Amino acid sequence: MDSETVKRSLADLATRSRPYIEQANTQFQTSRHHCSSLLKSGEQQFHALLDKPHAKQLLPAITLLVFLTLALSSYLSRRHSKSTSSTRPSTPTIEKASSRPSTKFAAAARKPGTWTPSSFTRPKPPPYPDWSITATKPLPYRPFRHGPKYFVTMGLRNVKFDDWIELDNHYPRYHADKARRIAERGSKCCRTAPEALPAALELLDELRSYLPDRYPTLYTRTETGILNSWSGEHIDTTSRPLPEDPMASCARLTQDDLAIMIERPDGQYYLLAGAILLAGFWRLEDKIGMPLSEIHTSGDVPQYREKLEKGMMNFFRRLKPEELVARNNYFLQVDDELAWSPSIGSEDSTDGTISWNTAEKNRAIEHHFFRSERQTLRRLPKSGGVVFTIRTYFHPITEVAQEDYVPGRLASAVRSWGDDVSRYKGKEKYQDVLLEYLDAKHKEQLDRGLKPEEEDEKRAYPW
Repeated sequence: MDSETVKRSLADLATRSRPYIEQANTQFQTSRHHCSSLLKSGEQQFHALLDKPHAKQLLPAITLLVFLTLALSSYLSRRHSKSTSSTRPSTPTIEKASSRPSTKFAAAARKPGTWTPSSFTRPKPPPYPDWSITATKPLPYRPFRHGPKYFVTMGLRNVKFDDWIELDNHYPRYHADKARRIAERGSKCCRTAPEALPAALELLDELRSYLPDRYPTLYTRTETGILNSWSGEHIDTTSRPLPEDPMASCARLTQDDLAIMIERPDGQYYLLAGAILLAGFWRLEDKIGMPLSEIHTSGDVPQYREKLEKGMMNFFRRLKPEELVARNNYFLQVDDELAWSPSIGSEDSTDGTISWNTAEKNRAIEHHFFRSERQTLRRLPKSGGVVFTIRTYFHPITEVAQEDYVPGRLASAVRSWGDDVSRYKGKEKYQDVLLEYLDAKHKEQLDRGLKPEEEDEKRAYPW
């Protein structure tokens, strides 16, 4: 092969490359495949050319071609990286989601405080496998991570509609506590504002539809409502007006506390309906009627303004009826009361003394309880109200610390709290006793051969 032939070959190779370069701008994946093939072909020709007698004369031209192909590869890699990083993950991260609507859909943006009913229908769930009111144990949520840094995030993840409401063999206690508190405290715990009534009634209808399908051994639909076959109660869902506040009826059907946020014309979401009976540390009567941001700032939620507020507001505005998301949190409590923690003061206090300041310091470990919430959020398709379900899991620390990896990870998590989170969670009142106990249990696990490096394989977050 003479030098002219080699030059023509290189020119032909460059010409054949041009269509692929142009196509890369509009169809990245396809062009990437073709360019990969071209690079392999070029590599083969390069090695063949080096064996020819005129290779040294053409070395500058060959070097230029190699440089061009490497530059093309680098460009395509950057395009791929940018495309990957801009794709929204399956688990939404509201802190990082863009607040700007796309130009294509900006004109069709919904006016704040208005809602056009959606035709979405929640898929029918299959029965919960082998569910039993005596044998089905609570799911072991352990939503804390190793230190040294504690991240303040919403931590939302997508979940299936099948898993909207979780019931287990703690149901009898929760049901009894709720019934007692509805009778004793009434509208202090269950309330529906007039503008939230359509959403509350829609939620009650949703539970009447969902629960008998998911838990057929516990609930049966009737012509006028839903029958609890364990307690014998019949909940009327069709009379108008209902015999009780619709949120109270909803509360009797689940182990969750429930809240409904309604968007007003100012674009803010307000807590206008709720059944908050087992919250432990906060009262519906203090929060009802508040916008979302004030609910959090009045409760001194750490770093809410800096890290959560903007993203949370954007997330609420974007939430669609087709989406169901969940998040988990955790607290420590130094008494065994599920509904209200008396350690922080009387539930009926009106003098502003409810706080961790009233709690007894360093109580014995038997008084320490692990309290975790599994919250879900969804938008009701007809009314547009956003429903929170708040399921509390409540266990003695001496129980959860028997689980592999839990005492070491929980101790690391507690130590990772900054000053603001520590104040919010009352760490000063229990840290000495708690951490000493967790460290001892962690050492016992290591001494019997537990391997910390295997934890991620066996207990992925939030378990």
